[in-house]
Amino acid sequence: MLWLHTIISRYDTTIWIRVIGTILTTFAGFMLRPFLAFYLYDRMDGNLLLAAMITSLQPLTSIISSLYAGGLADRYGRKPLMVAALIIESISMAGYIWAESLLAFASLTILNGIGASLFWPAASAQVTDVVPEEKRSEVFALLHTALNLGAAAGPLIGVTLYKINPAIAFGICSAALFIYCLLILWKVPETLPKEKRQNRRPTEDGTTRTAEPKLRIREHQTLLWMTLAAIPVSLLYSQVEIILPQHLRTRFDDFLTVFATLMTINGILVVCCQIAIAKFAERFSPGRVILLAYLLLGCVGFGYGWAPAFWLLVVSEAIFTIGEMLYGPQIQKAISVMAPEEFRGRYFSIFGANWGVTGTLGPSTGAVAFRNIGGAYWFSIIGVLLIIAGLFQYRLVNKATRQAQAASAEPEPISPAVS
Repeated sequence: MLWLHTIISRYDTTIWIRVIGTILTTFAGFMLRPFLAFYLYDRMDGNLLLAAMITSLQPLTSIISSLYAGGLADRYGRKPLMVAALIIESISMAGYIWAESLLAFASLTILNGIGASLFWPAASAQVTDVVPEEKRSEVFALLHTALNLGAAAGPLIGVTLYKINPAIAFGICSAALFIYCLLILWKVPETLPKEKRQNRRPTEDGTTRTAEPKLRIREHQTLLWMTLAAIPVSLLYSQVEIILPQHLRTRFDDFLTVFATLMTINGILVVCCQIAIAKFAERFSPGRVILLAYLLLGCVGFGYGWAPAFWLLVVSEAIFTIGEMLYGPQIQKAISVMAPEEFRGRYFSIFGANWGVTGTLGPSTGAVAFRNIGGAYWFSIIGVLLIIAGLFQYRLVNKATRQAQAASAEPEPISPAVS
């Protein structure tokens, strides 16, 4: 069992708790995804508009609350934010069991959005705290693999439970989130140094006050442009979940089986190949890897839109999977490298806003485009946007990498000798 000990000792205990928790919570979360919209639709007496509005409240809330989440993680530490987030999400999932009114569903969805936005900036900053730069893309890849392990089996079990009693799935999801919270409380230390959390300065009256560094966007424009350049990627994801099944309906008789097969292929490939691809990508500059990822995802837009046969869709899905396996770990590593130590949580919070924007606006935008120009042309437009954005992201990542290297190369100021 030497090989097992070698693997376990390769990463900090904090990372393995994150892996276990990610598998646990994504397994439970993906049990809900196939039928959550149907559940809300049924509870809203068949009102599709109300169900869609409630669903969009989660990413909309995440956009707003994430503006503060990163700052809180940088000020109070990673662990308190992660624990609070998981408790909030656990309560919201349990609440769905008994919710009956529109106000109750809306409140629980908003609560869930707050919990999600608090967790991820702190969790990503935590990885940056404990993992050396040369291993970060590998660790982010490991977490992405864990996410897909949970996603691979969750939907099939979730559909089965939904047919028996939807409350069971919500209860399991709530319990999984709470167990993850207990694991963090038990085994994960705070990774933000104490002096960084306190950061106190004396005032004129001799007392101390917290001096939180201010992040001024005009001084971090590279981060802002990288976030904007990431929007086409998250837009593609939002359309895959919402619009692609409707587009497949127009081309294939058994479109649900086709869609489920594509999702299964994606999950299996990620689980089998993510770590190997992440290690291989380390041989090249982050800018080149991310550019290749954008180009691959751009091709997927055209493949989804125009593939006349099932086997071409399978090829497109394989290309999509390779693209996301290259993109995710490398873009997160790029953010972790360029983020000043005192702004790590806020950097991940700001960059993560691209998912909230497309999660809120993507479904309605895609629905309008699908109705007016059709799925083939809409996915082609997304493909073009990805190629253009990839060229910009390539330059931005290279610029951020150079700036980070220059900053790390600057010599530390030498304190004058005391005579």
